[in-house]
Amino acid sequence: MGKVERIVFLSLVLDLFAFTIPLPLFPRIIEWYTVREISDPNGLLSRTLRFVSAVRGIFYKPLQNSQRWDIVFLGGLMGSAFSTLQFLVSPHIGSLSDKYGRRNVLLISMIGNILSALIWIQSTTFASYMLSRVIGGLSEGNVQLATAILSDISTPRNRSKALAHVGIAFAICFCIGPPIGAYFASRPVPLSVGALQMDLNVYAAPALLTLILLVAETLFLTIALPETRNARPDQHDNDDLLEVHANEKSKAASALRSVKERSELLRVLRKLHFLFLGIFSGVEFTLTFLTFDLFDWNNKQNGALIGSIGIISALLQGGYVRRAISKVGEVKMAHRGVSSCALGLLFLAILPHFVSTRPKLAVGLLRVAAVCLAFTSATVVSSLTAHASLQCDEGFDKDTGKPTTENPELAKGKALGEFRSSGQLGRAIGPLLACASYWTFGPSVTYAVSAIAMLTLSASMKTVAVLPERS
Repeated sequence: MGKVERIVFLSLVLDLFAFTIPLPLFPRIIEWYTVREISDPNGLLSRTLRFVSAVRGIFYKPLQNSQRWDIVFLGGLMGSAFSTLQFLVSPHIGSLSDKYGRRNVLLISMIGNILSALIWIQSTTFASYMLSRVIGGLSEGNVQLATAILSDISTPRNRSKALAHVGIAFAICFCIGPPIGAYFASRPVPLSVGALQMDLNVYAAPALLTLILLVAETLFLTIALPETRNARPDQHDNDDLLEVHANEKSKAASALRSVKERSELLRVLRKLHFLFLGIFSGVEFTLTFLTFDLFDWNNKQNGALIGSIGIISALLQGGYVRRAISKVGEVKMAHRGVSSCALGLLFLAILPHFVSTRPKLAVGLLRVAAVCLAFTSATVVSSLTAHASLQCDEGFDKDTGKPTTENPELAKGKALGEFRSSGQLGRAIGPLLACASYWTFGPSVTYAVSAIAMLTLSASMKTVAVLPERS
């Protein structure tokens, strides 16, 4: 791992650690605000919960714990709102990084993240907490800019290995962030903070930890991260050097058709990214519905299930994907992940039929499905992202050494920002559609239809146009 790769990986761990800390707290935070603001029928939370209850009532009317379902659904809506903001802002963050540099835009985005954490610490109303989430959604740019930076410094040959660090950081932090957030949720704030005599959020302790992580990340990036826009990729071996010379020769012979093909392939990859995450994020969100509804699992059991998926995904990323993807290819690796997801969904679809008659078999099917989903998590997004980045590589003039951009639409920041934006739109829509289906038709139909959708997506990936193989 090169120096810049290490810097990017460590910053991602800090950033995603901070991002995952509040994930298990959403339902509890909403419950706390509900107790505080229940007497104000015209408050933002009361009006929002009435809207959520009305929407939920169209699809599902539980015999008991209706308020609990509403709170869980509102937590999902908050996640969808965050993804919607990312959908809107990601292309602009990417374009700004092409113009002003990755490092500068990343440091500015970190200011927004720090402001979001500061507001969370003091958010004693639901409206102020939502303001914190909105600022965070508009500011979060670390993942997409890390992808652009790793694309800047890597050659096409080692691009997939470099971008695998993003997936590994995700898997690690989704394992450790939520349980640590839950632990600090039960801890009081430090006496030095309490002595300031400010009104604090009930979960000011995890919010303070988030703030500390973000400040540490910002200082680390300020000191350690160089600017990589227009940087020439490091050459680690003779094969990479020969590859660059071959690419430079091919640049002169490239016709407009090549640019058009790459732009079209990026459009197809954005569509695949949107459809995949639309389905997959719905599965992720309703998985805890399934365990609560059919197995009556508690938060600890759900956390163990989700944590096991993260651990398996991290091991696969580091032990399998990084080694195999250069031989298999990005599209084929993503295809395997989508097929694995379809298989996992089939297990989830038949699982409810065995809950009452053969409960051990039902739990076994859930665990096998979790392994399938872990393989999917380890392969699909990172592979599609790597393939998208390969379509917007910039060449270098052999005389001046300066970068030459074929087309503004193929600039890394802009193209990868639009690619991430498409996935975030899927993440915004998927959980809502999955909830509506789960409550209306039940888990078997929901997961069976999702499996068919994944199989269809898997079949369509075979027709994806692939540029000539890297030599």
